[in-house]
Amino acid sequence: MSKLLRRKAILVGDEQPAEQRMVRTLSWPHLIALGVGAIVGTGILTLIGVGADRAGPAVLVSFAVAGLICACAALAYAEMSTMMPASGGAYTYSYAVLGEVFAWVIGWSLILEYSLVVSTVAVGWSGYATPLLHGWLGYPLELAKGPALGGIVNLPAIFIIAVVAGLLSIGTKESATLNAVLVLVKIVTLTLFVAVALPHFDAANLDPFMPFGFGKTMAPDGIERGVMAAAAIIFFAFYGFDAIATAAEETKNPARDLPIGIVGSMLICTIIYMVVAAAAVGALPFTSFADSPEPLALILRDLRQPGIATIIAAAAVIALPTVILAFLYGQSRIFLVMARDGFLPPALAKISSRGTPVRITMITALLVSIIAGVLPIDEIAALANAGTLAAFAAVALCMLVLRRRAPDAPRPFRTPGALAVGLIAILGCAYLFWSLPSKTQLYFLIWNGFGLLVYFGYGIRKSLAKSG
Repeated sequence: MSKLLRRKAILVGDEQPAEQRMVRTLSWPHLIALGVGAIVGTGILTLIGVGADRAGPAVLVSFAVAGLICACAALAYAEMSTMMPASGGAYTYSYAVLGEVFAWVIGWSLILEYSLVVSTVAVGWSGYATPLLHGWLGYPLELAKGPALGGIVNLPAIFIIAVVAGLLSIGTKESATLNAVLVLVKIVTLTLFVAVALPHFDAANLDPFMPFGFGKTMAPDGIERGVMAAAAIIFFAFYGFDAIATAAEETKNPARDLPIGIVGSMLICTIIYMVVAAAAVGALPFTSFADSPEPLALILRDLRQPGIATIIAAAAVIALPTVILAFLYGQSRIFLVMARDGFLPPALAKISSRGTPVRITMITALLVSIIAGVLPIDEIAALANAGTLAAFAAVALCMLVLRRRAPDAPRPFRTPGALAVGLIAILGCAYLFWSLPSKTQLYFLIWNGFGLLVYFGYGIRKSLAKSG
């Protein structure tokens, strides 16, 4: 029991051994771009259609609910990241505050989240890019989908993961600079959509506003619908700011830059989402684009704007890799910290001469490439959400525990109304988890059951953590 609950003494930044020390090259503009790059992507480009199918025009409320819960989680992240400016995010905070077994569960959940997000976005990118490649170069379609879909392997998905992994290996600052440019492309694209769609806003399209009710209910077609059922899926569209917390050891001034990056990116993205969602549901009846894989482009085509629709699709090809970059970055840093702790071979924690963890980045890229290349990932957003909800609730709990255990500890950023914010984040995450499809909840429990077998069979004996 003492091993299960031992807490880790956190080494921050320059306290790490020289061979495991990363270079501080990021400032708050880089972090905001990293957060916006991770948050604004597959979620708003595709999941607004899924959300409309689940909630109707009340998808606006679903966005607001998911945004509120994520905003509270973001405030908790901001406080914890400035108290412990070390890589690893929720995994590291849980290790320092709750104990080893909790840290393992959160780390294992984050592996699920990040791997599935990177793989899914890569497959989504392939879906946008393949028609262009086929039309221009005659690229064979069987090399753009996995065996389960009648193909051989999804090479475009593997290709984009390899490109992003190579960029991350070259240098963090270089990656962040390119990411910032591509983020601007995404924002301009969504602004263009709003500018075209908003003039077609018709209040009649919002009636009935909440056709499926507020709570999760099973519809006759076997799909769970309602505002909260939609929020549990749309939640996928908001997270990504947690990747910023994994950049703590590469941030020039963590006490100032991390809160600005985390809270700033969430605020920007919430505003963008609400405006885009309002333009979408107001322009057409929600049944016209519900559950569409490309809802924004479909709306524009129905508005007789095929040229703008093509621009939206092309921008997705250009800008979606920012999501891959942010989550592959976060995944590799979590693996790095777990290797430092002995849960993975310590040799993987070695840093290259350019200050990046090349070995762990390449291994991470290989793992997610296998998933993206051969597997058709259904209900991916819901399953990835389960891992994220666990991490967000854990960070909020860590904040509340430390407020009680160490009330006088230095806090460069103090969350206002910490008790209320923490409880909203924890209870909101619990309710969203309950609102996920039952099958998703089962898969998540199976994943973590397997993870605990790995922990008790390997991790508990190999842990290098010293109690703190």
